[in-house]
Parts: sequence; structure tokens; C-alpha cells
Amino acid sequence: MNVVEVKDKSSIKEFIQFPVRLYKDEKTWIRPLDKDIENVFDPKKNKTFRNGKCTRWILQRDGETIGRIAAFVNEKTVHKDNDQPTGGLGFFECINDRQAANLLFDTGKKWLEDQGMEAMDGPINFGERDKWWGCLIDGFHIEPNYNCNYNFPYYVQLFENYGFQIYFKQFTFGRKVRAPFSQKLMEKGEKIMADKDSGYHFEHLRLKNLAKYTEDFRVVYNKAWARHKGVSKMTSLQAKAIMKQMKPIIDEKIIWFGYHNNEPIAFYINLPEVNQIFKYVNGKLDWIGKLKFVYHKWRKSCNKMLGLVFGIAPEHQGKGVEGALVLATAQMVQKDYQRYDDLEMNWIGDFNPKMIRVVEQVGGDIVKTHVTYRKLFDESKPFKRCPIQ
Repeated sequence: MNVVEVKDKSSIKEFIQFPVRLYKDEKTWIRPLDKDIENVFDPKKNKTFRNGKCTRWILQRDGETIGRIAAFVNEKTVHKDNDQPTGGLGFFECINDRQAANLLFDTGKKWLEDQGMEAMDGPINFGERDKWWGCLIDGFHIEPNYNCNYNFPYYVQLFENYGFQIYFKQFTFGRKVRAPFSQKLMEKGEKIMADKDSGYHFEHLRLKNLAKYTEDFRVVYNKAWARHKGVSKMTSLQAKAIMKQMKPIIDEKIIWFGYHNNEPIAFYINLPEVNQIFKYVNGKLDWIGKLKFVYHKWRKSCNKMLGLVFGIAPEHQGKGVEGALVLATAQMVQKDYQRYDDLEMNWIGDFNPKMIRVVEQVGGDIVKTHVTYRKLFDESKPFKRCPIQ
């Protein structure tokens, strides 16, 4: 077996094409957009390069590609809440061969050790957590959402046989859009909505004021999420980049914000689940792919909402704001704007029981589970799971 660092057009093409061959008979898999993968490794597109570095490899046997992997160091998260400097592995794909997987893991580990790392998480993204994060361990029968990892069940054994241990779990909750909500949640929300002197109000995004909502999103995100382990603060540039990327698919009626005395304190970001459209373009957004995208958007082929992220500033948690925010959204999607049938909510970490309770009150059930693994290079040191927050 031969490990080849990805440096030229040929190896880049193999890095992209190998999963296409690997999953060719897997009906549930949806091919990611080629550009979404390549943008991760493009310093001009991925701002994480400003504070980090990465490299990637393909694994070949007798001239045939049988695996791939990437390794990276993000200086913003190397020491954040970690007992040891920790890097990452990601974009792992491999045939069901323990020896091949171990060679890929060894290659990433060696590179990370050369960068001064003492542990590695995987599979994770070289960038924010909202993309390409975690190994799927349950829910293989459900199509992956946009920019979410899908893998064969045997990947679990490949990671764990190498010595990776579960650092935390990430749950995807699902529900029918027009199913009833928890009575308790609704009562709390109605109480806030009925109190005209509470200072709270809720509104959906309006594209004509996108710059305002972008900054509101950044402010709330940094209050609600950046305090969590391994999550770095979002800059204005990052927030603008996220909104710019989302803009072509934004449905303004399913993105909601909460305010207290006109200060942003909460958001509930939903998007059309565009993998329901992208599955028709075969990874390419060339002119043919764009025509297919426009056609299926016109046909309303997407009837699933993706609950991208839910955040409430800590000082407003436990006051019923979550219920009021859900209630405002429900009025729109259940009555005024019946465009979607299903909702999935990604990336609810097991270290965040408060958010799990909120989602359970909304009425969702766990439909997929991903895990983020960690491996300590010095296995004599005690392994600690991500603490509850």
C-alpha cells in the first residue's frame, strides 16, 4: 500500500472521485458537491488557514485508490478547554480493511505529532462544526443532510479498533412539521407572547435587511455557543461568509430571531434541506447542474426543513423564550406557510442537556447519531469525555 500526499490535479481528482466509487451501490448516500469539499482545502475560500494548516492523502494499492484522509491543526482550538494540544482528522473514507484504515490513521497521527499535537479528534472539519463533523453510528437508512457526514456502519469498528474513544455524541432530531408541540412549551411561549410589557418580540428574517440579521446572528451565536468546549468565537467576516453562502437558498419565512428591548437574544435558523435537490446534480454545479437545481427548486422537490442552529443568550434561558421562538415559527410553518412536511434538527451535542430538553419539548425524536472520537497519543494518560455544559 502506498500513501500519496494530495498535491496535484490527479491526486485532487482521486480524493474527490474515490467516495463516488466507494458508495456507488449505496442508495442512501448523496454525493457532496465537489466544490464544497475542495473549498475546505483552498486557502482563498477557507479562512481557517489564517490560524491553521492542513494536508491530505490518498491511499493506493496496486494503483487503485482504497482510502483517503486529511489532517489539520486549528490554532484557535488546539488548546481551548483541552488537557493536551489537540488536532484533527477528517474526510476519512476507506474500504472495509483494518490494515488500510490503520495506515491512514498512522499517517495523520504522524503529521499531527510533527505539529506538536498530543491528541486528535475525528472525523471533524477543518473549520466550523456545522460541516463534515462526526462519524455516523445510527440512522444509516436516512439520507444525509447538506454538508453532513454519511458513512458505512463498518467505519465505527475502524475508528474504535485503532483506539479512538467517543468524546461526544451529536444527535439529529426529526419530526413532522405539523405535528403538535409540547403543551408545556407552548404555555411558556404563550405567556411571553401575551405579556406586552416583557420587552420580547420575535420576527422572521427579511432579505432586504440581511446585513442587520447577519450581525444579530453573530452576536447571539457568540453568547450562546462560543462558551461551549471547542467552539471559537465567530467574527464579523465569518458571519458574513456564512450568510453569503446561505443566501441563494434562504427561505426568509423559516429563519426567526428573538429580541429583548430590541437587542438580539435568540435565533432559530432553518433552511430548505437542499440535499433533497443536490442529489440530482451528481456533485456538479456546472451549467447543467445549475439548471437541474433551478428545475427542482421550481418543482418544489424539497419538502424538508433543516433546523440548522438554535441559540439563546444564557441570561434569557429558562424564561420561556425558546417556547415563544418556536411558537412564532410554528404559526408560520403550520398555518400561514405550509411549504414543508418534515423537519430535522442537526448537531445537538450530548454535552448540552439544556438544548436536548428544548428539542424534546419541540417534539422531535433522535433519528441519527454521529460521534466525535478522540485519541490520546499517550494512552497512559486518562481519557476524559467532553464535560456536560
